[in-house]
This record gives sequence, C-alpha cells and structure tokens, in this order.
Amino acid sequence: QVQLVESGGGLVQAGGSLSLSCAASGGTIATTNMGWFRQAPGKEREFVAAIRWTGGSTNYADSVKGRFTISRDNAKNTVYLQMNNLQPEDTAVYYCAGDSRRWLNRADDYYYWGQGTQVTVSS
Repeated sequence: QVQLVESGGGLVQAGGSLSLSCAASGGTIATTNMGWFRQAPGKEREFVAAIRWTGGSTNYADSVKGRFTISRDNAKNTVYLQMNNLQPEDTAVYYCAGDSRRWLNRADDYYYWGQGTQVTVSS
C-alpha cells in the first residue's frame, strides 16, 4: 500500500503563499490520479484540486480556482499544491489522496490518504 506524507503547512498572513508537498513511498504514483482535499473544524471534507496521470490534466474547486495550482513530479514520486493569495477561509487541514479511479472530486473514490498538514491563514 502506498504511503503519503504531506508537508509544507504552517501559518501565513492573508494574501500570502504556501507550497505543500505530498511524498509517496511504498509504490509509484506515476500511473495514478492524485488529489488534494481539505477539512476545516466543523465542516465536511472538501475537494480542492486533482491531477490525472494521463496527460496531467487538472481540475479545481471553484473556491480555489485561479489561486491554487496542483502539479506532480513523477521522478520524485511527489505531488504539489501551490497556494497563492491565501485567505482566512482557506484555513484547514490539507490532505493528499491517491489512486482515484473515476470521480476525482469525490473523497470516497480515493484509495489511500496522508495524515494531513495544517494550514492557518490569519487576517
């Protein structure tokens, strides 16, 4: 089973940027669809972004479109999430997820998950 470990979270002021990394081990993610989700206290888990292995096509939640960018480096077995112009409503635990088979915006379509990294945006 593939293990995912997120890193790069932290505290940032509104308008700032953070870059998250998701390092995979125990198997390759080169041929798997990957995604980022987030969950704030008292809220449901929310889709953020996803990237396919076939051609690297991406899709984003409307709330982050134009601000966040998902990418991957298969040689490093790593997925990234560049987050710009962060706002307080972006505060959440961010999770990396792997091996979606069909519906990349649905958490229940992913087979393995990281433990999450906290992102806090102050106003």
